[in-house]
Amino acid sequence: MCDARPFPEARQAIESRKETGESAGMQFTFRRPERSTDPAVTLPGARALFVGARHYLRAPPGAPDDGPTARVARYSWTDHYVPLRQALGEVAAHLEAHGWRARVLVDDNALVDRAAAVRAGLGWYGKNANVLLPDGGSWFVLGSVVTDAPIAPPRQVIPIADGCGSCRRCLTDCPTGALVEPGRLDARRCLAWLLQARGVFPAEFREALGDRLYGCDECQERCPVNRRAERGSAPGPAEPRAQTRLEVLEILDASDAELEQLVGRWYIPGREMRYVRRNALVVLGNTRPSDDPRVGAMLSRYLAHPDPLLRGHAVWAAGRLGRTDLMRGVVVDDDFVAEELARAGH
Repeated sequence: MCDARPFPEARQAIESRKETGESAGMQFTFRRPERSTDPAVTLPGARALFVGARHYLRAPPGAPDDGPTARVARYSWTDHYVPLRQALGEVAAHLEAHGWRARVLVDDNALVDRAAAVRAGLGWYGKNANVLLPDGGSWFVLGSVVTDAPIAPPRQVIPIADGCGSCRRCLTDCPTGALVEPGRLDARRCLAWLLQARGVFPAEFREALGDRLYGCDECQERCPVNRRAERGSAPGPAEPRAQTRLEVLEILDASDAELEQLVGRWYIPGREMRYVRRNALVVLGNTRPSDDPRVGAMLSRYLAHPDPLLRGHAVWAAGRLGRTDLMRGVVVDDDFVAEELARAGH
């Protein structure tokens, strides 16, 4: 629980990252910082924030052996925002039953959740730009209830002490160097954002992507605070139907409607499934070995794809797998396709 004053430091950080280009066109809370850093814009007369966190660390099942698969970030194995929203909804309903106004903000662009969590005393800003909870780490999704009820503590909550110390492991181990300084992320280099961004996946980061299809947990997995929390309380099994890994060839073979049903809750630019396929093609290019006939058949299919974005990424994937033999006859009707063919030496 904390008061609902504006968050000037968060707004300053957002504006700074927009000015330097580090926000890389991200929307979310960057779209309207005057709103996302001031709860009273969402609920005039706001007095308090009731902040909640839901732990989502689960143990992954074994990876299937049949065909190339791609990783999904842990927070997206299943929708953890639904139960968090339901729990906070009960708080909001209780406040409204007593005559106060209340609004639930979960996975919502209207509030910088991290700033609210730190002010409420849940944790501290980690060097990986996540909020770290004592003895719990950063494996949490956050949400709040904003209300005009006078329930904020009479005194400011004592901040949680920084528990990162001199550790810089998240900065040094980031696959693309996206953490340019403690707590400062350059989204132009962040794999998690690039997987959600429009356009071409940057060539210089494709190999670093590895087998990631959606999201990146590297800075969290390397974090000693998270590792201590995991040792202290072993994570339970993943929920039924958790999407821990997805079959790459199935993703590339699926129709738009099938992909929408499978991954529709993800952030996909413009709801265009071509970007899920783009990501899958990069993952396919990072797959070894390359002698699976199904892989060759799928590459051939996408090397003839009418969408130049997908055709160009297929060229890269084929070149990465040493399958330049498949590139004969690729239609060059786009600069991106031409650049990828030149990159592959074809």
